Amino acid sequence: MSKVAFIGLGNMGGPMAINLIKAGHQVAVFDLVQAAIDPLVALGATQASSANQAVVDADIIITMLPAGSHVRTLYLGEQGLISHARSGALMIDCSTIDADSARTVAAAAKAQGFEFVDAPVSGGTAGAAAGTLTFICGGSEVAIARATEVLNAMGSNVFHAGDSGAGQVAKICNNQLLAVLMIGTAEALQLGIDNGLDPEVLSEIMKVSSGGNWALEKYNPCPGVMPSTPASNDYQGGFMTNLMVKDLGLAAQAALSSQSSAPMGALARSLYQAHARSGNGTSDFSSIFNYFARKDV
Repeated sequence: MSKVAFIGLGNMGGPMAINLIKAGHQVAVFDLVQAAIDPLVALGATQASSANQAVVDADIIITMLPAGSHVRTLYLGEQGLISHARSGALMIDCSTIDADSARTVAAAAKAQGFEFVDAPVSGGTAGAAAGTLTFICGGSEVAIARATEVLNAMGSNVFHAGDSGAGQVAKICNNQLLAVLMIGTAEALQLGIDNGLDPEVLSEIMKVSSGGNWALEKYNPCPGVMPSTPASNDYQGGFMTNLMVKDLGLAAQAALSSQSSAPMGALARSLYQAHARSGNGTSDFSSIFNYFARKDV
């Protein structure tokens, strides 16, 4: 088993670190919020006084942070993790950030003799708790092979998307598609409701027809259709609208840099941005259903 430093214990990072502890790894943790650290310590983790102190003896360093600026600040410079990590440590960033930031940190790590993997995740908070996340990795084959043991303790799928930054590109492509299909699903369900159909019956019809998709199968946005989804819990939990807006912004940035045509992604971003500005930023992204349920749209 490995000595792991885990930095960033939010809604995703906390459950991920718990699964590492359950798998028998020695885990040192750090977060800016003490309340996020306490449950991990109760389960056997060691609390570090700083991020740099957490990585001193670590074989593997895992980070889960909000944005590229946080990742660059944490890893780079004289006070960064790269300057304080143990020789030979493997660095894995599971944040969803822009590909350029991932490539910048990977290059800096490589210059100092470290392997770095960008490994954003798919599966949400439920997947983090259940240990069923999908890791979408960018980096060398050697680094990802080495990372697989700890990633398997937190997830059920590990994909090698390509070189550094490729994990981030694949993740934002996936989330752009997720946003588009969720909007389309919500729109279609409300169209059916407005014309007298039962949304549960309509969902069953579409699930096994040509319109079938992940939202209908596992994450129905209409309240009451699936009892276990955020839609049936006042859109609490799950993946916040604000995070979807962030990811769609990253997709737009990538499309601009590669001169890609992404009109559906742009429309999805506009709709989710409007939805967030209407007070739904902290609600699950499936709450876009309410945008179509409003009679003034």
